[in-house]
Amino acid sequence: MVKIGNIELGDFPLLLAPMEDVSDPPFRAVCKQQGVDMMYTEFISSEALIRNAESSMQKLDIYDYERPIGIQIFGENIESMREAATIAENAQPELIDINYGCPVKKVACKGAGAGILLDIPKMERMTREIVNQVQLPVTVKTRLGWDDNTIQIQEVALRLQDAGIKALTIHGRTRKQMYKGVADWNPIADVKNHPDIEIPIFGNGDIDSPEKALVYKDKYGVDGIMIGRAAIGYPWIFRDIKHYFATGEILPEPTLSERIDVVKKHLNFSLEWKGNKTGIFEMRRHYANYFRGIAHFKPYRSQLVQLEDTQALFDLLDEIGETFSVVSDL
Repeated sequence: MVKIGNIELGDFPLLLAPMEDVSDPPFRAVCKQQGVDMMYTEFISSEALIRNAESSMQKLDIYDYERPIGIQIFGENIESMREAATIAENAQPELIDINYGCPVKKVACKGAGAGILLDIPKMERMTREIVNQVQLPVTVKTRLGWDDNTIQIQEVALRLQDAGIKALTIHGRTRKQMYKGVADWNPIADVKNHPDIEIPIFGNGDIDSPEKALVYKDKYGVDGIMIGRAAIGYPWIFRDIKHYFATGEILPEPTLSERIDVVKKHLNFSLEWKGNKTGIFEMRRHYANYFRGIAHFKPYRSQLVQLEDTQALFDLLDEIGETFSVVSDL
């Protein structure tokens, strides 16, 4: 049984990565319905939280059906991160997660996210301060290093564990790689196999199929897997992996009817959470991913991202279901 503090996550948990502009409550809801074990909010700026910025405060929204869930925060100032951790704790998640992995220039080049990998002593101090600030378990998500010349992930893991974190997720790329190239899980395995590591170690990067999930599980010995981009437009990835682990059977792709059903659920959650105008707008980024691989779908995709009336959207989804009876080229 994998545990983060007192949170029980099963024998080999599947985690949904915190993705900016993706991992909001509507997206998390459909992933939860497909079997994900643990989820995180989008990463939230500590400075924005302590300023009470509306958009950041809304990212604290969590619902009982999402649990267990962690709120992820990022920032470069230790005092601001301490204050933000308290604000996040008051939203009553199961844990607080610190982002030490975001590679985006506007974050990393200010010393936040993956930028703190250039100052490991500061990373340790910040982590210890946050752990001491809150009562909830604190976890971290990070990368292998800033670049190939600064990979010190074993030292990082040991220092963060000593600072009091209860689990560590490692993305198998450096900040310099961004999301390019192949994720290297060998350093992740080295951390997991280190004799002094006692906390759960989760691997992240490039898991996009049940077969790969099983290979990486067996080869690298991690305690669980975090999945990000592969779940966008395909929340069934969690269901598929669990079924494959249990039976060795690859489930068929979801039918068009199943896809439309999940899109409708996702849209409904979006409308309920953000209201009609914003809910419709924010759902537009997902349609292409849900329906990718369907030949001659472009005209319908154009309509989906232009319609501003909720009933018209649902009517169009019904029309898509009647027009395309077979999902091809997946």
